Amino acid sequence: MSKILIRGAKVLGGEPQDVLIDGAVIEAVGSGLSDEGAEVVEAGGKVLLPGLVDLHTHLREPGREDSETVLTGTRAAASGGYTAVFAMANTFPVADTAGVVEQVWRLGREHGYCDVQPIGAVTVGLEGKKLAELGAMHESAAGVTVFSDDGKCVDDAVIMRRALEYVKAFGGVVAQHAQEPRLTEGAQMNEGIVSAELGLGGWPAVAEESIIARDVLLAEHVGSRVHICHLSTAGSVEIVRWAKSRGIDVTAEVTPHHLLLTDELVRTYNPVYKVNPPLRTERDVLALREALADGTIDIVATDHAPHPHEDKDCEWAAAAMGMVGLETALSVVQETMVDTGLLDWAGVADRMSFKPAKIGQARDHGRPVSAGEPANLTLVDTAYRGSVDPAGFASRSRNTPYEGRELPGRVTHTWLRGKATLVDGKLT
Repeated sequence: MSKILIRGAKVLGGEPQDVLIDGAVIEAVGSGLSDEGAEVVEAGGKVLLPGLVDLHTHLREPGREDSETVLTGTRAAASGGYTAVFAMANTFPVADTAGVVEQVWRLGREHGYCDVQPIGAVTVGLEGKKLAELGAMHESAAGVTVFSDDGKCVDDAVIMRRALEYVKAFGGVVAQHAQEPRLTEGAQMNEGIVSAELGLGGWPAVAEESIIARDVLLAEHVGSRVHICHLSTAGSVEIVRWAKSRGIDVTAEVTPHHLLLTDELVRTYNPVYKVNPPLRTERDVLALREALADGTIDIVATDHAPHPHEDKDCEWAAAAMGMVGLETALSVVQETMVDTGLLDWAGVADRMSFKPAKIGQARDHGRPVSAGEPANLTLVDTAYRGSVDPAGFASRSRNTPYEGRELPGRVTHTWLRGKATLVDGKLT
């Protein structure tokens, strides 16, 4: 059946309306639309959003299929309400050539649960020494526009400048993992009171802030675009705020876990809380929320980082860094931003769909919920509250920090170009 009528949905949290999908596009939005010849989805006051877009996902394929694959990762994305994800380049082999990014892009198209846009590496092998094939990756079938060595910082200022100059020619953006490596040698968690009491190597805020300060100045000098990955400190917020006031073309993201969790959780020594950048203080968390609300931080990105059981269920020092996040992101944002009154649902659509799509140039995504637009949509039961059970995740990995935690909201339906990928909370 090509027609679907979503009846009584609160579009972007507004008054209930009907939305009629015909094939891959939205045919009409209004009240009392005819359901003749259409499959009817009774929304019952649920919130309808444009399909979410994640600018920072680790799909692990090729090379670490024990953690995640494009198939399992995109199924997790659809479960979380995402219709497009940007796949980071730290795979094996690294996505630093046209051949590798095209492989990832084609896998996404084959599986069909959401669109996959590869992110190309900035440097060959993520080694920070020589620029990768930026132009070739952009000109490939994958059409790469975002480049990042995420997992590692492009710490050489000359290399970073050259990358910014190169991508400027075709309107690309460099997404920086801001971490001065010499300031974080042996670091295990946020540097502060908790690290001192636990005797764990501290990860100072200035390691992030110094790189951001350098890179916004480089972007200004070159006249190019820079995006800051997983911003995590109050000081970083102030630097980005200053840069934007100066007219520098900088955007920034925050992860759901940095909006909710603090370094106090590390007292449990549970490696599920080990992440890069580390969980920070309550003061940082509050600053990040306020910055997301006022637009200093542009978007929410999951930094979905799956790891197999054996890489996380071990002593703290040996554990891998990272958390899965695609299937819980919207719930965490509802908890920290909507239920606190800092954002309304239109604001959530802006930070989790419209702006990430714009930054990454995902032209068919992050579109208004209106007639003639692609039918990339997600329906959310915002009244739901439930305990997180990773056993039900679509992701291949289970390293979530929210196991057993009660969170609000549940994605019930996701549509990708009018095709249902999630129906009543179940993947199709």
